Amino acid sequence: MSFRFLIFILTSLFLNLSAKAQDAASLNIYTYDSFASEWGPAPLLKEKFEKTCNCTINFIPNNSSIGALRKIQLDGERSDADILLGIDSSIAAEAKASGLFAKHNVDLSNIKLPANWKSDSFVPFDYGYFAFVYNKEKLPNPPASFEDLIASNIKIVIQDPRSSTTGLGLVLWLKSVYGESANKIWQQLKPNIITITKGWSESYNLFLKGEADMVLSYTTSPAYHLIAEQDNRFTAASFLEGHYMQIEVAGILQASKNKQLANEFLSWLISDEAQIIIPTSNWMYPVADVELPMGFEGLIQPKNALILVDDLVQKNSNIWIEEMLSAFN
Repeated sequence: MSFRFLIFILTSLFLNLSAKAQDAASLNIYTYDSFASEWGPAPLLKEKFEKTCNCTINFIPNNSSIGALRKIQLDGERSDADILLGIDSSIAAEAKASGLFAKHNVDLSNIKLPANWKSDSFVPFDYGYFAFVYNKEKLPNPPASFEDLIASNIKIVIQDPRSSTTGLGLVLWLKSVYGESANKIWQQLKPNIITITKGWSESYNLFLKGEADMVLSYTTSPAYHLIAEQDNRFTAASFLEGHYMQIEVAGILQASKNKQLANEFLSWLISDEAQIIIPTSNWMYPVADVELPMGFEGLIQPKNALILVDDLVQKNSNIWIEEMLSAFN
């Protein structure tokens, strides 16, 4: 065998192995269970993005986005995640402070958000507002404020702020409205709360079964019933104090071996092609200027969008959570 022929064989073998390695490129995306479910955004996002790349997208569900973050924190640099998708602005500062996330290279200049929120580590991909959802046929006179709710006999179900972003959202909602008086409001609100579930799904199912008059959810939740079920009985109560805003974000792990591909995915995630999927699969508002489906025009529009500064939340969220929990002891 000639030397040149041997070099040719070895070069061909190397190129073939490189091609196979490229074919095997994949992204492991940690997210929450409803996002990764068959009715969530993940299947369609996976299908569409894989057509643009020579890669495989693996959405790995956790019981919540907070649960996904805790797993990543526990695994540290040994984590097999490339992207964490679905934590929100209330815990993004904590996630960044862990040192486990890399700076992204995504152009965010075309993102549209009602609040001026930016991060060099996380990319916003949707947003919404927390609200109490109710059945109009069963509750014809809903509360129009927290004071109205406290003064009523209305029974609500909420989520645990230690394990649920909606639960944490309520803690921040009350804190943004009442400040140092939030503890007093929690004590006054306690008689209205029939249970605190670990996650949103458990709460919403209890509400749908008729075990509560209202459930802590989103202003966009009624759009699901209207569009997917052709059921117009559900709506969200508009509160005079305003509604706390949730911005969902995604970030790239520092330990990821596929940072370029991860950046490509996050850039695509905020494109019109991906964003048009969000409203009728994740039932949130898109961050791109895409046309909303019919049914969204009838949703309540908060006159006052509330959101606390990330650093303030990071420094105080554990204290505020303990403040809330102490009201139930």
